[in-house]
Amino acid sequence: MSLRHAVLGLLANRPASGYDLMRAFDSSLANVWPATQSQVYGELGKLATAGLVEVSTEGARGRKEYVITEEGRHELHRWLTETEPERKMRSDAMLRVFFLNSLTRLEAVAYLESEAHHAAGRHAAMREVEARVDWDEGPLSVNGRIALEYGLRLTAMQEEWARWAAEQYAKQRPE
Repeated sequence: MSLRHAVLGLLANRPASGYDLMRAFDSSLANVWPATQSQVYGELGKLATAGLVEVSTEGARGRKEYVITEEGRHELHRWLTETEPERKMRSDAMLRVFFLNSLTRLEAVAYLESEAHHAAGRHAAMREVEARVDWDEGPLSVNGRIALEYGLRLTAMQEEWARWAAEQYAKQRPE
């Protein structure tokens, strides 16, 4: 997925300003495709230049509201139906697990416990998003809740796995 398609997908549901898009990224897309303010505003400029979005209204202090064009809807549809999603997984955290034998037993246990703590923190942050968002029956809410549930289940599993792995290392004979 690209930032381009994330922005097009959001604008396909409703017109939005850069600020509105950032709120959507921060509240619902953060666990699947995080973006910074400069990335979103830069992408809006590129999309406008490409004719995939256009400014529908301009307000006070230079606020611009964007809408997706028919060409933008076509590009979003093409991407959704014709482009195979990337399913590559690269995880620095999991790569380290393969080499835990280079650490002492206590260091390995501490690393795994820190992974459990980190997963628990991400899980709690997602729970806060879940409580903070004003969910409705619109497509962004429905799809956002489905994506959020994926994140909740994944972080719960990661925490459970890391605690289990730490126990496995802790059971090893002392060094």
